[in-house]
Amino acid sequence: MTYGRLVLRNLSRHPLRSLFTTLSIALSIFLVCAVLSLPSALAAILDKAVSNTRITVHHEAGLTYLLPASYVNKVRGVPGVAAVNHFTWFGGIYDEPKNMFPNFGIDPDTVADMWPDYKIDPAALRRFRAVRNAALVGEQTMRKFGWKVGQMITLRGTAFPVNLTFEIVGMIPAASGNPVVLWFHHKYLEESLQPRPGWPFSGFPFVGMVWVQVDRPEHVERVMRDIDALFHNSEAETAAETEKSFFQNFMSSYQGFIRVILGVGFLVVAAVVLIAANTSAMGVRERIPEIAVLKSLGFRRRPILTVLLCESMLQGLVGGAVGAAGAFFLFRALAAAGKTGGLGPLLGPLGSFYMSPATAMQGLAIALVVGFVSGIVPAWNGARLNVIDALRRLF
Repeated sequence: MTYGRLVLRNLSRHPLRSLFTTLSIALSIFLVCAVLSLPSALAAILDKAVSNTRITVHHEAGLTYLLPASYVNKVRGVPGVAAVNHFTWFGGIYDEPKNMFPNFGIDPDTVADMWPDYKIDPAALRRFRAVRNAALVGEQTMRKFGWKVGQMITLRGTAFPVNLTFEIVGMIPAASGNPVVLWFHHKYLEESLQPRPGWPFSGFPFVGMVWVQVDRPEHVERVMRDIDALFHNSEAETAAETEKSFFQNFMSSYQGFIRVILGVGFLVVAAVVLIAANTSAMGVRERIPEIAVLKSLGFRRRPILTVLLCESMLQGLVGGAVGAAGAFFLFRALAAAGKTGGLGPLLGPLGSFYMSPATAMQGLAIALVVGFVSGIVPAWNGARLNVIDALRRLF
C-alpha cells in the first residue's frame, strides 16, 4: 500500500461526501473565474464599440448641459475634421419606463461618414435621409420589442413635451457594439416643438453633444485641442475626448459594482473553505483509531500530516480543475456563438466574455489554496494526536 493509494482509499470511503465537497469547490472556482473575467469582458465590449478616429465634444460642465446648435458648423471648419454629427437625448418610452433605451436625434446626412464601422445597410441610410420621421434601431432593441423594418412606433417623450411617431427604416447591426440605440432626425424633433405651456419657444436650438470623425489617427490630439480652444471663454466651453475615453468614463461607474461582485465571489470561496474544513475534520475524527495504530507501528508525524493534507488538496485540485475548465470552455463557447452563430443579440454582454488561460490558472491556484487552508488544521491536529489518548479511544 503506497501513500498515494492510501489517500485515494481514504477519499473513497464516503464517496458522496467527497463528491459533494469537490463539486462545491468546483462551483466556487467557476464563480471566481467568471468574476475575474469581468474586467476583460468590459474591455472587450469597449474595444468593440469604439474607433480610434472618433471623438466626442460635450459641455465642459457635464453631459447634462447643452451646447448651442451653432457649434456643429463651427466644428466642421476645424482642420482635420472629416465628418461631424450630433446627439440630442430624447428619452422616449415605448411601453414601460423600466424598458427605456437610448434614443437620440441626430443628423441623417453624415451617418455613413461618422460611423462607417457600423456597417449599416446603404439602402436603409438612403431611406433614413429621405423620410423625416425615419428611425434606425439597434438590432437588440428590435428583437426585444419584436419590431420589424417598415413598422410604425410611437415613443412618449420624457425630456420633451411631445410624443413622436417613427417609421423603422433600418437596423443598426449588433456587431457595431451599439445594438440598443434608436436614431431619428433631429429636425423632426425641432419641428415638433412649438410654443406651448411649459415650452416657451419654437424648436430646439441646442444639441447634447457633437461627434467628430477625424481624418487620421495622428491628428486626433490636435483636433481635440483646436476644438476646445475654439470655444474657450465662450458661453459654453467644451471638453473634447476620444470615444474610448468617453465610454471608459461611463464604465468607471461600474467599478464599484465590480468590486462588490469580487468581494461576494471571494466570500463564497471563504464559505467553501469552511465547508471543506468541516468535512476534513470529520474525516480525521473518524480515523483517530487508524492514526493511533499507525503511530504505534512507528509512523512519525510528518508522513501522517502529509497524507491527511494531500486528501484535502487533491479534492481542491480536482474541484478547481473542473470549475476552471468549465468556466473556460463555457465562455469560449459563448464568445464563439456570439460571433459566428448569430446569437450575439440573444447573448448580449455574455457574448463578449473572454476568459484567458491565465485566469483559469488563477482559479486552479485558488482551489489549491482552498484545499490547503481547509485541510491544514484538521491534518495538523490529527498528526499531533497523542498515541496513548488515541489508543484509549480504540480499546
